Amino acid sequence: MVIGFAALVTSVNMSFGQTKAEQVDKLLNLYHEYGKFNGSALVVDKGEVVYNKGLGMANMEWEIPNQPDTKHRLGSITKQFTAMLILQLAAEDQLDLHAPISDYLPEYPNGHDPKITTHHLLTHTSGIPNYTSFPGFFKDESRNPYTPDEFVKKFEDKDLDFAPGEKFSYSNSGYFLLGVIIEKVSGKSYETMLHEKIFTPLNMNDSGYDHHGEILKNRATGYQKRGNSYANSAYLDMSIPYAAGSLYSTVEDLHVWDQALYTNKLLPKEYMELYFKPYVSAFGNNHYAYGWAVGKEVIGNSTDSIYAISHGGGINGFNTLISRSPSDKSLVVLLNNTGGAPLNQMNQSIRGILYDKTYDLPKKSVAYDVLGVIQSEGLEAGTAHYNKIKDGDQYDLNENEMNQIGYQLMGEEKNKEALEVFKWNVEAFPKSSNAYDSYGEAFMKLGQNDQAIENYKKSIELNPGNQNGIDMLKKLGVDAAELSKKVVVPDEILESYVGKYEIQPGFILAITKEGSQMKGQATGQMMVDIFPKSNNVFYLKVVDAQITFNQDENGNIESLTLLQGGQEMTGKKLKE
Repeated sequence: MVIGFAALVTSVNMSFGQTKAEQVDKLLNLYHEYGKFNGSALVVDKGEVVYNKGLGMANMEWEIPNQPDTKHRLGSITKQFTAMLILQLAAEDQLDLHAPISDYLPEYPNGHDPKITTHHLLTHTSGIPNYTSFPGFFKDESRNPYTPDEFVKKFEDKDLDFAPGEKFSYSNSGYFLLGVIIEKVSGKSYETMLHEKIFTPLNMNDSGYDHHGEILKNRATGYQKRGNSYANSAYLDMSIPYAAGSLYSTVEDLHVWDQALYTNKLLPKEYMELYFKPYVSAFGNNHYAYGWAVGKEVIGNSTDSIYAISHGGGINGFNTLISRSPSDKSLVVLLNNTGGAPLNQMNQSIRGILYDKTYDLPKKSVAYDVLGVIQSEGLEAGTAHYNKIKDGDQYDLNENEMNQIGYQLMGEEKNKEALEVFKWNVEAFPKSSNAYDSYGEAFMKLGQNDQAIENYKKSIELNPGNQNGIDMLKKLGVDAAELSKKVVVPDEILESYVGKYEIQPGFILAITKEGSQMKGQATGQMMVDIFPKSNNVFYLKVVDAQITFNQDENGNIESLTLLQGGQEMTGKKLKE
């Protein structure tokens, strides 16, 4: 789970004299200029397209620009198409949404619970563990081709995380199984069904299942950020995401898709209502329907919100977002081919523009600016530049970005420069375990082991789950057992922490308890285990983050404080 909500923005009022299209254009060009968005975007205001452009490069090697017809991998936006196919089969009486999946997949093991239904798969309530969260999955499996039946064996025998229908937990495994069900019931491939039942009837001629080996006109290349530059994203065999994330499309085709969803071209009215019905509380006050998240979206930086039907996606080198508001037929589609763009933040600002509210502009990155100066002019000039801009209103000092450029400098054998960058990061973010871990690594690389030990110890003190720090101390001949002792918190204290905490409007961190194990799930993200460092301070092992539970004057839990990426954010406990 990556809980990311850094305030990388500066607030502005509506730009009087500028049209909405001009404001959106300025906003997105700033995101592109600051290295935060590279892709295609389409915005619809009250049914009218006001913005439809590409920014940056679809292919950096050949300097081919992104356009409205550039084909991007969609990632999990695929799920809404998979759900549509399932509902079409149900509407044709070929499938019962509430029948056990064993009716359609008789070979799928159901010894642990025979009551998993397609409804459970559609709503992420099946309890089937998510294969992309398996340890070592991306390293060991993601490059290998599989048939759907072969890949199902990777998760079919694993224990359920919970009883079907008991709770929500996002699972790509469930949507993978839906693709297999579509094939078994129809007798046709998932890809064939997509074209026959959706893409061809709607003339979505620039959408399809992405096969790496095929020559595909206008396909964007996926990249990942490397400091202030880019690298090609890691290879992923597209048989792996399958019905959970294998599709490509364009912003224009997704506009066609959006328009069709206001009609009954694809489904009878009663099934369209099922398609968008909020079934399960998934992300705080928002809910999950069939392949869609439904609920309120904040407008700009106001307290106002609008009901939206949306979904995001992330896949090697790409991240994506589609957000529809049926009340006024507005639409935001953002397809980015450099991964990691702050699309929710961008969407919120675009909504601010559409509804004449104040909204946020992005800030420049301190890290990337400083890296360029160090590389071109040396460390002394870089230090002077860092001190000049680090507190500037137009700049954002981000712990993760500073960490990235430190490692980039180490990769260039600029170890003294890297050490200085990591030092700045520790000074700016003294509560960050990861900052101290990186600082320790730089000392270790320079042979300054005493300083390395000191910083690794500090890192583990801040986050006892830092296994890398423990391993490095062992390598340096230090016993780290005392630094990572297990802490046991009384059950009644753990129970008092259970609940939902609003970090930001529409962004909730849900804390649950299973036995003595505490768990956390942020809006739109996976459920993860959290571990006690003390009675009221907990940490995550999957990412460097810490949660502190806060009491009011009467001793009741009133809020929690999340520390991640050097930033602290407090969320009030919501009343059930």
